[in-house]
Amino acid sequence: MATSILSEQKAVVERRMHDLVREGFSPAFGEGKMEKKPDPEWRKIQGTGTRLWLDTGDMEEAAKLFTAEFEALTTNNTLLNKEVQKGLYDDLVGEAAAALREIAPGVDERDLLLEIAFVLNARHGLSLVERFDSYVSVELHTDLAQDVDTSVAYGRRFYNVCPERFIVKVPLTPAGLVAARRLRDEGIPINFTLGFSARQNYLASLLAQPNYVNVFMGRLNAFVADHGLGSGENIGEKATLATQRALNSLRSAGRPASLLIGASMRKGAQVATLAGLDVFTMPTKVAQEYRENPAAEVKSGVHDDPEVPLEAGVSLDDFNGASLWEVTDEFKEAVDGLLQTPAGELTPEAITAHFDRTGHGDLFPAWTEAEIEQAARDGKIPVYDTWKDHLREKRIGLDALMNLSALQSFASDQAALDARVKSLL
Repeated sequence: MATSILSEQKAVVERRMHDLVREGFSPAFGEGKMEKKPDPEWRKIQGTGTRLWLDTGDMEEAAKLFTAEFEALTTNNTLLNKEVQKGLYDDLVGEAAAALREIAPGVDERDLLLEIAFVLNARHGLSLVERFDSYVSVELHTDLAQDVDTSVAYGRRFYNVCPERFIVKVPLTPAGLVAARRLRDEGIPINFTLGFSARQNYLASLLAQPNYVNVFMGRLNAFVADHGLGSGENIGEKATLATQRALNSLRSAGRPASLLIGASMRKGAQVATLAGLDVFTMPTKVAQEYRENPAAEVKSGVHDDPEVPLEAGVSLDDFNGASLWEVTDEFKEAVDGLLQTPAGELTPEAITAHFDRTGHGDLFPAWTEAEIEQAARDGKIPVYDTWKDHLREKRIGLDALMNLSALQSFASDQAALDARVKSLL
Protein backbone atom coordinates (compact mmCIF):
# COMPACT_ATOMS: atom_id res chain seq x y z
CA MET A 1 0.00 0.00 0.00
CA ALA A 2 1.38 3.41 -0.96
CA THR A 3 1.80 5.78 1.97
CA SER A 4 2.27 9.51 2.29
CA ILE A 5 4.41 9.04 5.40
CA LEU A 6 8.04 9.09 4.30
CA SER A 7 10.35 6.28 5.37
CA GLU A 8 12.40 8.58 7.58
CA GLN A 9 9.22 9.74 9.31
CA LYS A 10 7.75 6.29 9.81
CA ALA A 11 9.71 5.20 12.88
CA VAL A 12 9.07 8.55 14.56
CA VAL A 13 5.34 8.31 13.85
CA GLU A 14 5.14 4.77 15.21
CA ARG A 15 6.99 5.69 18.41
CA ARG A 16 4.90 8.81 18.98
CA MET A 17 1.61 6.96 18.45
CA HIS A 18 2.77 4.14 20.72
CA ASP A 19 3.64 6.59 23.47
CA LEU A 20 0.35 8.45 23.01
CA VAL A 21 -1.66 5.25 23.37
CA ARG A 22 0.28 4.14 26.46
CA GLU A 23 0.22 7.55 28.15
CA GLY A 24 -1.18 7.29 31.67
CA PHE A 25 -1.40 3.50 31.78
CA SER A 26 0.44 1.49 34.42
CA PRO A 27 2.11 -1.83 33.59
CA ALA A 28 0.33 -3.27 36.66
CA PHE A 29 -2.95 -3.96 34.86
CA GLY A 30 -6.06 -4.42 36.92
CA GLU A 31 -4.57 -3.73 40.32
CA GLY A 32 -7.26 -2.32 42.57
CA LYS A 33 -9.59 -1.60 39.68
CA MET A 34 -12.38 -4.09 40.24
CA GLU A 35 -13.19 -7.09 42.34
CA LYS A 36 -14.09 -10.12 40.22
CA LYS A 37 -16.17 -12.48 42.31
CA PRO A 38 -16.64 -16.15 41.39
CA ASP A 39 -20.00 -17.27 40.05
CA PRO A 40 -21.19 -20.89 40.40
CA GLU A 41 -23.27 -20.89 37.21
CA TRP A 42 -20.42 -19.68 35.04
CA ARG A 43 -18.15 -22.16 36.83
CA LYS A 44 -20.42 -24.97 35.54
CA ILE A 45 -19.94 -23.80 31.96
CA GLN A 46 -16.21 -23.51 32.55
CA GLY A 47 -16.25 -27.08 33.81
CA THR A 48 -17.13 -28.35 30.32
CA GLY A 49 -13.87 -26.89 29.01
CA THR A 50 -15.32 -23.64 27.68
CA ARG A 51 -13.48 -20.38 28.21
CA LEU A 52 -15.68 -17.34 28.79
CA TRP A 53 -15.28 -14.02 26.98
CA LEU A 54 -17.59 -11.02 26.67
CA ASP A 55 -18.25 -9.49 23.26
CA THR A 56 -18.48 -5.79 24.06
CA GLY A 57 -16.50 -2.58 24.16
CA ASP A 58 -18.86 -0.96 26.68
CA MET A 59 -17.05 -0.92 30.01
CA GLU A 60 -20.09 -0.26 32.16
CA GLU A 61 -22.08 -3.07 30.57
CA ALA A 62 -19.14 -5.44 30.91
CA ALA A 63 -18.63 -4.53 34.57
CA LYS A 64 -22.12 -5.79 35.43
CA LEU A 65 -21.26 -9.28 34.22
CA PHE A 66 -17.51 -9.77 34.45
CA THR A 67 -16.94 -12.39 37.14
CA ALA A 68 -13.81 -14.34 38.01
CA GLU A 69 -14.62 -16.91 35.32
CA PHE A 70 -14.28 -14.44 32.43
CA GLU A 71 -10.85 -14.03 30.93
CA ALA A 72 -11.19 -11.77 27.87
CA LEU A 73 -13.20 -9.20 25.97
CA THR A 74 -13.52 -8.88 22.21
CA THR A 75 -13.97 -5.63 20.37
CA ASN A 76 -14.50 -4.99 16.67
CA ASN A 77 -15.07 -2.07 14.35
CA THR A 78 -18.79 -2.01 15.12
CA LEU A 79 -18.33 -2.05 18.90
CA LEU A 80 -15.51 0.49 18.82
CA ASN A 81 -17.59 2.76 16.61
CA LYS A 82 -20.35 2.77 19.25
CA GLU A 83 -17.86 3.98 21.87
CA VAL A 84 -16.26 6.56 19.60
CA GLN A 85 -19.66 8.00 18.62
CA LYS A 86 -20.27 8.76 22.31
CA GLY A 87 -17.53 11.40 22.08
CA LEU A 88 -15.32 9.63 24.61
CA TYR A 89 -12.21 10.01 22.48
CA ASP A 90 -12.71 13.34 20.73
CA ASP A 91 -9.75 14.93 22.53
CA LEU A 92 -7.53 11.96 21.73
CA VAL A 93 -8.38 12.29 18.03
CA GLY A 94 -7.26 15.90 18.05
CA GLU A 95 -4.07 15.11 19.92
CA ALA A 96 -3.16 12.24 17.58
CA ALA A 97 -3.87 14.31 14.46
CA ALA A 98 -1.75 17.21 15.71
CA ALA A 99 1.17 14.91 16.49
CA LEU A 100 0.95 13.22 13.10
CA ARG A 101 0.86 16.49 11.21
CA GLU A 102 3.81 17.79 13.17
CA ILE A 103 5.94 14.73 12.33
CA ALA A 104 4.64 14.21 8.77
CA PRO A 105 3.27 17.52 7.45
CA GLY A 106 2.36 15.93 4.11
CA VAL A 107 0.31 13.09 5.57
CA ASP A 108 -2.78 12.42 3.47
CA GLU A 109 -6.25 11.74 4.78
CA ARG A 110 -6.15 7.97 4.36
CA ASP A 111 -2.91 7.51 6.27
CA LEU A 112 -4.16 9.93 8.91
CA LEU A 113 -7.36 7.89 9.36
CA LEU A 114 -5.45 4.59 9.55
CA GLU A 115 -3.19 5.97 12.26
CA ILE A 116 -6.00 7.49 14.29
CA ALA A 117 -8.04 4.29 14.02
CA PHE A 118 -5.03 2.42 15.38
CA VAL A 119 -4.72 4.87 18.27
CA LEU A 120 -8.44 4.64 19.11
CA ASN A 121 -8.55 0.85 18.94
CA ALA A 122 -5.39 0.40 20.98
CA ARG A 123 -6.32 3.03 23.55
CA HIS A 124 -9.79 1.59 24.10
CA GLY A 125 -8.31 -1.90 24.28
CA LEU A 126 -5.87 -0.74 26.96
CA SER A 127 -8.71 0.82 28.92
CA LEU A 128 -10.47 -2.54 28.94
CA VAL A 129 -7.27 -4.34 29.93
CA GLU A 130 -6.67 -1.97 32.81
CA ARG A 131 -10.22 -2.09 34.13
CA PHE A 132 -10.74 -5.85 33.89
CA ASP A 133 -7.18 -7.20 33.93
CA SER A 134 -8.23 -9.31 30.96
CA TYR A 135 -7.09 -10.24 27.50
CA VAL A 136 -8.59 -8.05 24.78
CA SER A 137 -8.94 -8.65 21.05
CA VAL A 138 -8.15 -5.55 18.99
CA GLU A 139 -8.99 -5.33 15.31
CA LEU A 140 -7.25 -4.11 12.18
CA HIS A 141 -8.82 -1.37 10.06
CA THR A 142 -11.08 -2.95 7.44
CA ASP A 143 -9.18 -1.22 4.62
CA LEU A 144 -6.32 -3.64 5.33
CA ALA A 145 -8.30 -6.84 4.70
CA GLN A 146 -6.57 -7.39 1.33
CA ASP A 147 -3.18 -5.87 2.26
CA VAL A 148 -0.70 -8.37 3.69
CA ASP A 149 2.27 -6.10 4.43
CA THR A 150 0.31 -3.33 6.11
CA SER A 151 -1.74 -5.82 8.12
CA VAL A 152 1.47 -7.33 9.43
CA ALA A 153 2.91 -3.90 10.24
CA TYR A 154 -0.14 -2.80 12.22
CA GLY A 155 -0.48 -6.23 13.82
CA ARG A 156 3.04 -5.88 15.20
CA ARG A 157 2.26 -2.40 16.47
CA PHE A 158 -0.90 -3.51 18.26
CA TYR A 159 1.00 -6.32 19.92
CA ASN A 160 3.85 -4.04 20.99
CA VAL A 161 1.39 -1.71 22.72
CA CYS A 162 0.37 -4.49 25.10
CA PRO A 163 2.14 -7.82 24.57
CA GLU A 164 0.86 -8.96 27.95
CA ARG A 165 -2.83 -8.85 26.99
CA PHE A 166 -3.55 -7.91 23.35
CA ILE A 167 -4.78 -10.47 20.80
CA VAL A 168 -4.77 -9.14 17.23
CA LYS A 169 -7.89 -9.76 15.12
CA VAL A 170 -7.21 -10.48 11.46
CA PRO A 171 -10.11 -11.08 9.00
CA LEU A 172 -10.50 -14.33 7.09
CA THR A 173 -9.45 -13.45 3.55
CA PRO A 174 -6.65 -14.92 1.40
CA ALA A 175 -4.51 -11.92 2.40
CA GLY A 176 -5.55 -12.43 6.01
CA LEU A 177 -4.34 -16.04 5.90
CA VAL A 178 -0.90 -14.89 4.79
CA ALA A 179 -0.75 -11.99 7.26
CA ALA A 180 -1.92 -14.14 10.17
CA ARG A 181 0.71 -16.77 9.42
CA ARG A 182 3.47 -14.18 9.29
CA LEU A 183 2.35 -12.66 12.59
CA ARG A 184 2.08 -16.08 14.23
CA ASP A 185 5.60 -16.90 13.04
CA GLU A 186 6.67 -13.88 15.11
CA GLY A 187 4.83 -15.21 18.16
CA ILE A 188 1.99 -12.66 18.01
CA PRO A 189 -1.37 -14.03 19.25
CA ILE A 190 -4.08 -13.94 16.56
CA ASN A 191 -7.87 -14.08 16.67
CA PHE A 192 -8.74 -15.02 13.07
CA THR A 193 -12.18 -13.53 12.65
CA LEU A 194 -15.12 -13.62 10.19
CA GLY A 195 -15.23 -17.39 9.88
CA PHE A 196 -18.50 -19.17 9.10
CA SER A 197 -17.68 -22.80 8.41
CA ALA A 198 -15.74 -25.88 9.42
CA ARG A 199 -13.77 -25.92 6.17
CA GLN A 200 -12.73 -22.27 6.46
CA ASN A 201 -11.43 -22.90 9.95
CA TYR A 202 -9.84 -26.25 9.10
CA LEU A 203 -7.80 -24.42 6.46
CA ALA A 204 -7.02 -21.47 8.73
CA SER A 205 -5.89 -23.70 11.57
CA LEU A 206 -3.40 -25.60 9.44
CA LEU A 207 -2.20 -22.81 7.18
CA ALA A 208 -2.25 -19.65 9.28
CA GLN A 209 -2.10 -21.41 12.66
CA PRO A 210 -3.87 -18.63 14.61
CA ASN A 211 -4.58 -19.00 18.31
CA TYR A 212 -8.32 -18.62 17.69
CA VAL A 213 -10.80 -19.06 14.84
CA ASN A 214 -14.50 -18.19 14.80
CA VAL A 215 -17.92 -19.22 13.60
CA PHE A 216 -20.42 -16.33 13.49
CA MET A 217 -23.41 -18.55 14.16
CA GLY A 218 -26.15 -15.96 14.70
CA ARG A 219 -25.74 -14.49 11.24
CA LEU A 220 -26.12 -17.94 9.69
CA ASN A 221 -29.38 -18.53 11.52
CA ALA A 222 -30.61 -15.09 10.48
CA PHE A 223 -29.85 -15.76 6.80
CA VAL A 224 -32.07 -18.85 6.78
CA ALA A 225 -34.87 -17.32 8.85
CA ASP A 226 -34.94 -13.93 7.16
CA HIS A 227 -35.42 -15.43 3.70
CA GLY A 228 -38.02 -18.04 4.55
CA LEU A 229 -35.68 -20.98 3.93
CA GLY A 230 -36.35 -22.46 7.33
CA SER A 231 -36.94 -21.61 10.98
CA GLY A 232 -33.38 -20.37 11.38
CA GLU A 233 -32.77 -22.88 14.14
CA ASN A 234 -29.53 -24.84 14.42
CA ILE A 235 -27.76 -23.98 11.17
CA GLY A 236 -25.23 -21.82 12.99
CA GLU A 237 -25.02 -24.31 15.83
CA LYS A 238 -24.49 -27.23 13.44
CA ALA A 239 -21.68 -25.37 11.67
CA THR A 240 -20.08 -24.44 15.00
CA LEU A 241 -20.21 -27.93 16.48
CA ALA A 242 -18.88 -29.47 13.25
CA THR A 243 -16.00 -26.99 13.36
CA GLN A 244 -15.20 -27.93 16.94
CA ARG A 245 -15.12 -31.62 16.05
CA ALA A 246 -12.88 -30.94 13.04
CA LEU A 247 -10.43 -29.04 15.24
CA ASN A 248 -10.56 -31.77 17.89
CA SER A 249 -9.65 -34.30 15.19
CA LEU A 250 -6.63 -32.22 14.24
CA ARG A 251 -5.54 -32.13 17.88
CA SER A 252 -5.92 -35.89 18.19
CA ALA A 253 -3.69 -36.28 15.13
CA GLY A 254 -1.04 -33.96 16.62
CA ARG A 255 -1.61 -31.28 13.97
CA PRO A 256 -1.97 -27.50 14.53
CA ALA A 257 -5.44 -26.80 15.89
CA SER A 258 -6.67 -23.33 16.78
CA LEU A 259 -9.15 -22.80 19.60
CA LEU A 260 -12.68 -22.22 18.35
CA ILE A 261 -14.68 -19.17 19.40
CA GLY A 262 -18.44 -19.50 19.25
CA ALA A 263 -19.29 -15.97 18.09
CA SER A 264 -22.40 -14.01 17.15
CA MET A 265 -24.41 -15.70 19.87
CA ARG A 266 -28.00 -14.49 19.99
CA LYS A 267 -29.79 -16.34 22.81
CA GLY A 268 -28.96 -17.22 26.38
CA ALA A 269 -30.08 -20.80 25.78
CA GLN A 270 -27.13 -21.31 23.41
CA VAL A 271 -24.77 -21.11 26.37
CA ALA A 272 -25.89 -24.50 27.71
CA THR A 273 -26.58 -26.03 24.28
CA LEU A 274 -23.07 -25.28 23.04
CA ALA A 275 -21.19 -25.93 26.28
CA GLY A 276 -17.89 -27.65 25.55
CA LEU A 277 -16.81 -25.31 22.76
CA ASP A 278 -13.31 -23.99 23.29
CA VAL A 279 -14.48 -20.38 23.81
CA PHE A 280 -17.70 -18.38 24.02
CA THR A 281 -17.64 -14.69 23.24
CA MET A 282 -21.03 -13.51 24.44
CA PRO A 283 -22.75 -10.18 23.87
CA THR A 284 -23.78 -8.77 27.23
CA LYS A 285 -27.46 -9.37 26.44
CA VAL A 286 -26.81 -13.09 25.90
CA ALA A 287 -24.70 -13.43 29.03
CA GLN A 288 -27.31 -11.62 31.11
CA GLU A 289 -30.12 -13.74 29.68
CA TYR A 290 -28.32 -16.97 30.52
CA ARG A 291 -27.35 -15.84 34.00
CA GLU A 292 -30.97 -14.99 34.79
CA ASN A 293 -32.13 -18.42 33.61
CA PRO A 294 -29.22 -20.87 33.84
CA ALA A 295 -29.57 -24.53 32.90
CA ALA A 296 -30.14 -26.92 35.78
CA GLU A 297 -27.64 -29.36 34.30
CA VAL A 298 -24.69 -28.53 32.07
CA LYS A 299 -22.81 -30.99 29.90
CA SER A 300 -20.78 -30.82 26.72
CA GLY A 301 -22.79 -30.72 23.51
CA VAL A 302 -19.80 -30.98 21.18
CA HIS A 303 -20.79 -34.37 19.82
CA ASP A 304 -24.37 -33.34 19.08
CA ASP A 305 -25.33 -32.86 15.43
CA PRO A 306 -28.61 -30.95 15.43
CA GLU A 307 -31.18 -31.12 12.67
CA VAL A 308 -31.72 -27.98 10.57
CA PRO A 309 -35.46 -27.40 9.98
CA LEU A 310 -36.10 -26.19 6.43
CA GLU A 311 -39.33 -25.11 4.79
CA ALA A 312 -41.18 -27.57 2.57
CA GLY A 313 -39.59 -27.70 -0.87
CA VAL A 314 -36.29 -26.16 0.34
CA SER A 315 -33.09 -28.20 0.42
CA LEU A 316 -29.56 -27.42 1.56
CA ASP A 317 -28.48 -27.55 -2.09
CA ASP A 318 -30.64 -24.49 -2.77
CA PHE A 319 -28.20 -22.32 -0.82
CA ASN A 320 -25.05 -24.47 -0.65
CA GLY A 321 -25.73 -24.92 3.04
CA ALA A 322 -23.60 -28.01 3.49
CA SER A 323 -20.53 -25.90 2.76
CA LEU A 324 -20.88 -24.73 6.37
CA TRP A 325 -20.08 -28.05 8.01
CA GLU A 326 -18.66 -30.46 5.45
CA VAL A 327 -14.91 -30.97 5.41
CA THR A 328 -14.57 -33.55 2.66
CA ASP A 329 -11.57 -35.79 2.04
CA GLU A 330 -11.04 -33.94 -1.24
CA PHE A 331 -10.91 -30.64 0.59
CA LYS A 332 -8.43 -32.01 3.13
CA GLU A 333 -6.22 -33.20 0.26
CA ALA A 334 -6.38 -29.72 -1.26
CA VAL A 335 -5.31 -28.17 2.04
CA ASP A 336 -2.46 -30.64 2.41
CA GLY A 337 -1.34 -29.78 -1.09
CA LEU A 338 -1.26 -26.09 -0.25
CA LEU A 339 0.76 -26.80 2.88
CA GLN A 340 3.62 -27.98 0.65
CA THR A 341 4.21 -24.34 -0.26
CA PRO A 342 6.80 -22.80 2.09
CA ALA A 343 5.16 -20.17 4.33
CA GLY A 344 7.48 -17.47 2.98
CA GLU A 345 6.26 -18.10 -0.57
CA LEU A 346 2.53 -17.94 0.17
CA THR A 347 0.56 -15.19 -1.54
CA PRO A 348 -3.17 -14.43 -1.56
CA GLU A 349 -3.26 -15.05 -5.30
CA ALA A 350 -1.59 -18.45 -4.93
CA ILE A 351 -4.13 -19.51 -2.28
CA THR A 352 -7.09 -18.48 -4.42
CA ALA A 353 -5.67 -20.15 -7.53
CA HIS A 354 -4.91 -23.35 -5.64
CA PHE A 355 -8.46 -23.86 -4.42
CA ASP A 356 -9.90 -22.95 -7.80
CA ARG A 357 -7.59 -25.46 -9.47
CA THR A 358 -8.46 -28.24 -7.01
CA GLY A 359 -12.22 -27.86 -7.46
CA HIS A 360 -12.98 -25.67 -4.44
CA GLY A 361 -13.37 -22.32 -6.13
CA ASP A 362 -16.52 -21.58 -4.12
CA LEU A 363 -14.33 -21.06 -1.02
CA PHE A 364 -12.60 -17.92 -2.32
CA PRO A 365 -14.66 -16.66 -5.28
CA ALA A 366 -13.21 -13.97 -7.53
CA TRP A 367 -15.69 -11.30 -6.42
CA THR A 368 -16.35 -8.56 -8.94
CA GLU A 369 -16.53 -4.93 -7.89
CA ALA A 370 -20.27 -5.03 -8.58
CA GLU A 371 -20.69 -8.02 -6.27
CA ILE A 372 -18.71 -6.36 -3.50
CA GLU A 373 -20.85 -3.23 -3.82
CA GLN A 374 -24.00 -5.38 -3.75
CA ALA A 375 -22.85 -7.10 -0.57
CA ALA A 376 -22.27 -3.70 1.02
CA ARG A 377 -25.82 -2.65 0.11
CA ASP A 378 -27.24 -5.89 1.49
CA GLY A 379 -25.83 -5.27 4.97
CA LYS A 380 -24.64 -7.93 7.37
CA ILE A 381 -27.16 -10.52 6.08
CA PRO A 382 -26.94 -11.04 2.29
CA VAL A 383 -30.16 -10.93 0.27
CA TYR A 384 -30.87 -14.48 -0.87
CA ASP A 385 -32.64 -13.56 -4.13
CA THR A 386 -29.53 -11.73 -5.30
CA TRP A 387 -27.22 -14.69 -4.76
CA LYS A 388 -29.42 -17.80 -5.05
CA ASP A 389 -28.30 -18.83 -8.54
CA HIS A 390 -24.65 -18.56 -7.55
CA LEU A 391 -25.30 -20.58 -4.39
CA ARG A 392 -27.38 -23.29 -6.09
CA GLU A 393 -24.77 -23.74 -8.80
CA LYS A 394 -22.03 -23.86 -6.14
CA ARG A 395 -20.13 -21.02 -7.72
CA ILE A 396 -19.94 -19.54 -4.23
CA GLY A 397 -20.16 -21.17 -0.82
CA LEU A 398 -22.58 -19.81 1.75
CA ASP A 399 -19.56 -19.47 4.04
CA ALA A 400 -17.80 -17.33 1.42
CA LEU A 401 -20.87 -15.14 0.89
CA MET A 402 -21.40 -14.61 4.61
CA ASN A 403 -17.73 -13.74 4.99
CA LEU A 404 -17.99 -11.11 2.22
CA SER A 405 -21.13 -9.59 3.74
CA ALA A 406 -19.62 -9.51 7.23
CA LEU A 407 -16.50 -7.78 5.98
CA GLN A 408 -18.53 -5.17 4.13
CA SER A 409 -20.74 -4.66 7.18
CA PHE A 410 -17.73 -4.02 9.40
CA ALA A 411 -16.33 -1.72 6.70
CA SER A 412 -19.53 0.32 6.89
CA ASP A 413 -19.12 0.74 10.65
CA GLN A 414 -15.45 1.56 10.17
CA ALA A 415 -16.50 4.24 7.67
CA ALA A 416 -18.84 5.73 10.28
CA LEU A 417 -15.97 5.84 12.78
CA ASP A 418 -13.70 7.43 10.18
CA ALA A 419 -16.42 9.98 9.39
CA ARG A 420 -16.57 11.06 13.01
CA VAL A 421 -12.80 11.42 13.06
CA LYS A 422 -12.92 13.56 9.90
CA SER A 423 -15.63 15.74 11.43
CA LEU A 424 -13.29 16.49 14.33
CA LEU A 425 -10.39 17.45 12.10
